[in-house]
Amino acid sequence: MRAGCSKEQMAWRAAQEIQDGMYVNMGIGLPNLIPEYLGSRDVVIHSENGLLGMGPLAAPGTEDPDVVNAAKQAVEIRPGGAVSSQADSFVMIRGGHLDMTFLGAFQVSQHGDIANWHVPGGRVPGVGGAMDLVCGTKKVVALMTHTSKEGEIKIVKECTYPLTGKRCVNLIITDLAVIRVTPDGLVLDEVAPGWTPAEVQAVTEPTLTVSPSLREMGGPR
Repeated sequence: MRAGCSKEQMAWRAAQEIQDGMYVNMGIGLPNLIPEYLGSRDVVIHSENGLLGMGPLAAPGTEDPDVVNAAKQAVEIRPGGAVSSQADSFVMIRGGHLDMTFLGAFQVSQHGDIANWHVPGGRVPGVGGAMDLVCGTKKVVALMTHTSKEGEIKIVKECTYPLTGKRCVNLIITDLAVIRVTPDGLVLDEVAPGWTPAEVQAVTEPTLTVSPSLREMGGPR
C-alpha cells in the first residue's frame, strides 16, 4: 500500500483539535508528537503518572529521571505546572476534568469501541491508565495508522482484540483519513493527499459515509 500522511502530518492534524484552555492527556506512541505542533496555544498537558502542565521532551543533558511522562521519557514541566501522586492524577481523570485524550489503537470499531492494550499471542504490557481515560475524558481521539504493519485492517465492524472501552471514541485520525464516529456510523471527513474515498473504504471494514464537505488532510510537508 502506498504511503499516506507522515507521523508528523498526523500529529499536526491531531493538534488542530485542541483549543486554548483545554486539559489534555497524550497517550504513548504517536500522541507524544502532538505537543510539537501546539504553537502558542495555552494548553495544560496531563500525564497519568502525576504530571500536570507537562512540557516538551527534556533537552539532552538536562534530563531528570524523576520527571518523566507515561512512556518513561524525560520531560520538562511548564511554569505553573504541578507534580502529584498517581492516585491524585487518576482522580482528575475519573472526575471528568480532562477535555480530551489521544490514544494509539490496535483496533477501533464502527461503534467507537477501542482495543489498544493487548494483541492476543503477544506480550501483555498491562492496560495502564487507558481504561480510565476512555471512560473519564470528555472527548477521545484515536491516533493510529490505518492498517497494521502486516496490512491488517484496524477500523473494523467489531473489535476482535481485548477491549479497552466501549463506545468511547469520538474521532479517528489515521495516516489516510479523518473519520468521525456518530450514532449513525462512521463519517469520512478528510482523506490523505492523493487518496480517494473509495481507496480509503477499501482498507476500512465498516461502510463509511462520505461527508458532503469532504476535504484533504493538511499538515507540514
